[in-house]
Amino acid sequence: MSPSDTLTVDQLQIAKDNRQALLIYAIAATVFTVILLLIMLVMRKQVALTIALFHVAGKVFIHLPLLVFQPFWTFLALMFFWIYWIMVLLFLGTTGSPVGNEQGFVEYRAAGFQRYMWWYHIVGLVWISEFILACQQMTVAGAVVTYYFTREKRNLPFTPILASVNRLICYHLGTVAKGSFIITLVKIPRMILMYIHTQVKGKENACARCILKACICCLWCLEKCLTYLNQNAYTATAINSTNFCTSAKDAFVILVENALRVAAINTVGDFMLFLAKVLIVCSTGLAGIMLLNYQQDYIVWLPLIIVCLFAFLVAHCFLSIYEMVVDVLFLCFAIDTKYNDGSPGKEFYMDKVLMEFVENSRKAMKEGRGGGADGRELKPMVGPGEEVVAVFQEFHLYFLSVSLFTDCASSGEVFVVCVTQDILLFLFVSLPVTWMAAFLSHLRPSIIKVS
Repeated sequence: MSPSDTLTVDQLQIAKDNRQALLIYAIAATVFTVILLLIMLVMRKQVALTIALFHVAGKVFIHLPLLVFQPFWTFLALMFFWIYWIMVLLFLGTTGSPVGNEQGFVEYRAAGFQRYMWWYHIVGLVWISEFILACQQMTVAGAVVTYYFTREKRNLPFTPILASVNRLICYHLGTVAKGSFIITLVKIPRMILMYIHTQVKGKENACARCILKACICCLWCLEKCLTYLNQNAYTATAINSTNFCTSAKDAFVILVENALRVAAINTVGDFMLFLAKVLIVCSTGLAGIMLLNYQQDYIVWLPLIIVCLFAFLVAHCFLSIYEMVVDVLFLCFAIDTKYNDGSPGKEFYMDKVLMEFVENSRKAMKEGRGGGADGRELKPMVGPGEEVVAVFQEFHLYFLSVSLFTDCASSGEVFVVCVTQDILLFLFVSLPVTWMAAFLSHLRPSIIKVS
């Protein structure tokens, strides 16, 4: 008798569903790994900067140990505000005239403008929450900027964090309020669409459901992009003491000029931080298993899941500060290399680790040029658009190679589907993106530099 004969129909269905779920997970993990390896292979020259920034970020935490406590203050501020918000919500629930209903209970019916105070209160919840988070970003940016642009680290202020908080309260509250309000303008419509989606779930047709989900996804992507731009705008404000719009424009220009470096930091750096979070959660879960292994009085998995969840939240809060420091350091580094070249009167502010990266990059550029007669001939610089086009072409080469290799490993109908999918991706995604990058690069005037 085979083992399947002793199983019930439900158990067989559960086993089949588990097998299907594991297959989907394995396929998704494989695709994600292949794409990540391709990105790391294409941007292998940019990874050195990410490593240098991570090294300098460690030094920042050594010189500014109060950065570690930033998640505590932010959490306490959010908790106090949320408690106050709930109290005001309860007061709003009892405004109006008391009226008895059919069940014998008393209802408070608001009249006039009181009926619309709920919307004002919800907008205030989102705006003030984003404002508190933006204050944390501005405080961290101000402290890290002070560290970066101080040549002698012995001359740092006694408490750069408190000095940054003082500048925030005295000069930059309007900048933070405007940046958080922009995020609120995007988040509120997304929350409304999500509420509509939950209310009409199962009642709308497929086309309406697809359009609704697409709008929610687009608003989510826009919110993430604006959040990243706001964070860099706060850094530009901390450097130049300009208003929000001017700082956002300057930060956007710097990010566009260093698009490949930004992509490398946001892919490799975020992946390393994600691995750190996974390591913390796995270590906590392993310690919990060892401690609860001999407990037979209750189910072990429930407290273990709760412990792992709290471990992930704590790791996310603290590593988000580390990620914030790396992003601020990168923008400082980009501005430093843009306006300084290391010559007398234009010395770099950067750390020795970043200085070594710059020197190695210059040596690589000189070796790539082949060493002319006297090095004074005019040579066109490769613009950022042309560099992006070259990276796209290299990525397409690796992508097609891996795709053909995987397609050849399949057979029958799967082979036809895979080849068709690769052709469609290449024609309607890869080529248009490359052509657009090439078109934008040709719009830029050629720059001539005396080497």
